[in-house]
Parts: sequence; structure tokens; C-alpha cells
Amino acid sequence: MIRYALICDKKHEFEAWFSNSADYARQRKRNLVECPICASVKIDKAIMAPAIASRPTEHETIVANEPALAEKAGETATPVAMMSPQERELRRKLKELREHIIRTADNVGKRFPEEARKMHYGEIEHRSIYGEASAEDVKDMLEEGIEFHPLPFLPDDKN
Repeated sequence: MIRYALICDKKHEFEAWFSNSADYARQRKRNLVECPICASVKIDKAIMAPAIASRPTEHETIVANEPALAEKAGETATPVAMMSPQERELRRKLKELREHIIRTADNVGKRFPEEARKMHYGEIEHRSIYGEASAEDVKDMLEEGIEFHPLPFLPDDKN
């Protein structure tokens, strides 16, 4: 995974994670990377300072990826994340959005590609749905011009 500092054409700064740089390029080209503040899809990488490893001070939290440091400090290694207030607010809103979708939309499970196509081609009435799709189904639906978005995912969902 790679984290990029991004900036939209309206100068809103935010961060996003991608599998690799090619994944970022593909998503940006297809206008899938959007500003969480204004929804602009005119996004560029912002200047980032490189991450430089240093010893934690007594006021810093020891990260689980450094078990030797945690053991020296007499603590159990526990995953932690240091987030700015803006990042916490964004995570809260993403979680709220995900919960709203799950609460109000129909879970069609593995039938998602089939149901999405039926709605796209006017065979059934449009409604909010969510479900599962293989990478091949996603590619095919994008090529057909079917509009859909992945459910917002937060690491907490798998912890």
C-alpha cells in the first residue's frame, strides 16, 4: 500500500491509500479519485515530506510494527494510528456513509452485477443496492458505462 498526499483544483488537501502507483494512475484517469471536501476529480499529488524513522520520545506512541521497541518499553505491541482532527472527521463521515448505505439499500449479494445491469438497461426500476462483484465483473460493468461505487472501507472494519 502507498499513501499519497493529494490536492484538488480548489486547493483542498487530503490523503488517500492505493495498492501501488499504477493503481493511483488508473483510478485518477477514470475520475475515481475525488476530493472528499468538494467532490472535484481534478486531483494532483501534493508535495510530501519523506517518512524518516526516529526513536520515539516519551510522549510518542510506540507502533506495533516496532515490537522490539515496544518490548523494551515494557508494553504490548498494539496497532495505533495518529490522525489529525480532519482525518478523524473524514473517517467518521465515511463510516456514517457506509452505515447509511447498508441500512437503506438492498443487499443483493453475488447478484450485484446482474441487478446493476438490469437497472442500467431499464429492465427494472432503479433502487439503491449493494453486493459483491468479481474484478472481471467490475471491469465489464465499467466498460458498459454502468455507474457504481465501492462501499467506503475503513481498516477498522476488518480489525
